Amino acid sequence: MAVIQPFKAIRPAKDKVPFVASRSYEEYSKKELDCVLNYNPFSFLHILNPGYRFNKAVSGMERFKLVHNRYLEFLEDQILLKDNEESFYIYRIEKNNFNCCGIICATSTEDYRNSVIKKHENTIERREKLFANYLHVVKFKAEPILMIYPDSSEIASVIASEIKNIPECHFTTPDSVTHTLWKLSKESTIKQLQMEFGKVNSLYIADGHHRSASSNLLSRIEQKKNPDHTGREPYNFIMSYLIPESEIKIFEFNRMVRDLNGLTPEEFLVKLDKFYRIKNHGNQLYRPGKKHHFSMYLNGSFYSLYLRKKVYKLSDALNKLDTQILYKTILEPILEIKDLRNDKRIQYGHGKRNVLKMKDEIDSGNFAVGFGLVPLNVDEIKAIADAGLVMPPKSTYIEPKLRSALAIYDLGSTET
Repeated sequence: MAVIQPFKAIRPAKDKVPFVASRSYEEYSKKELDCVLNYNPFSFLHILNPGYRFNKAVSGMERFKLVHNRYLEFLEDQILLKDNEESFYIYRIEKNNFNCCGIICATSTEDYRNSVIKKHENTIERREKLFANYLHVVKFKAEPILMIYPDSSEIASVIASEIKNIPECHFTTPDSVTHTLWKLSKESTIKQLQMEFGKVNSLYIADGHHRSASSNLLSRIEQKKNPDHTGREPYNFIMSYLIPESEIKIFEFNRMVRDLNGLTPEEFLVKLDKFYRIKNHGNQLYRPGKKHHFSMYLNGSFYSLYLRKKVYKLSDALNKLDTQILYKTILEPILEIKDLRNDKRIQYGHGKRNVLKMKDEIDSGNFAVGFGLVPLNVDEIKAIADAGLVMPPKSTYIEPKLRSALAIYDLGSTET
């Protein structure tokens, strides 16, 4: 049974929403970031990059404290305003042939610990601690964790009814993505949604594993420090964006490797033959069309690789994943890449044009070989999470990507 709670969001003033909300900070190039900071005084990026006004790069605790100061300044200047009543927020994202509509709410760290909220990726302890410390100092969460739930006609009906109302904000960004937000404050509707999510056995983290783990760590730390802990404090919850599993879009990450581990292309192909039927397609671009089929670009030619299933055992949910198959049959035993997260010899890419980019990188000599995969599906993600397993790094690139600061979850006092 999944617990969801309404909260009093801090949101941009209505006349400033498109100017305040931003993409995830890591998505901006330096040139683009400088442009936004130079010409948009309302951007949430000013909060995240607090040293800008001093023309100084800041980091660590110094940066955390300045982020908190900028946050308070945005509140003082009424660029950000706090809602008066606890609410859910329906958030719809539309672009090209893709759209999703879900609920921004607070989910429970206790559900995270009890595996009602399930994960499919490992997290790095150092990063967990760093971000938990960040949250402790800045006192807010600006981007919800993306989670999915099994499609529900009852939940869909509530959402469909609510989005007939006038939204709180509606705008389209320069990348042609339209964002719409509705505030849902009616007590009976809130209770109806809580009841329907109470029937949901599991929520699955789609994107935001480190931020989820950091919120859980912060909750544990604050509980120990608070002798009057009740379980209702803001630190006990994770700001989340919940969408039906049918509305998520999953892309593959292709892999490029810088060398063949001392092998010639011919020797490498001989070793691959143990696990794969191999066909040379020459310079004709080839993309895999089904599970356990891979594309490879090597020495100026595209190849199809079909897994020999009598040699490789599809024993559990993990070993059935194409990303794991590639690791266990090629990357680890032949190319001797053990650490997929940190080995500098491997690089990942996603997107429609990535196959051509991969070809260009290999033709230019920056890499020796590249591999293309079929995207994983929702059932595979859920099977991994249900079994308590974790996927290899960079197994999925998931959309939607959410705007930061459309709804901010406040962790502490906003008094200055």
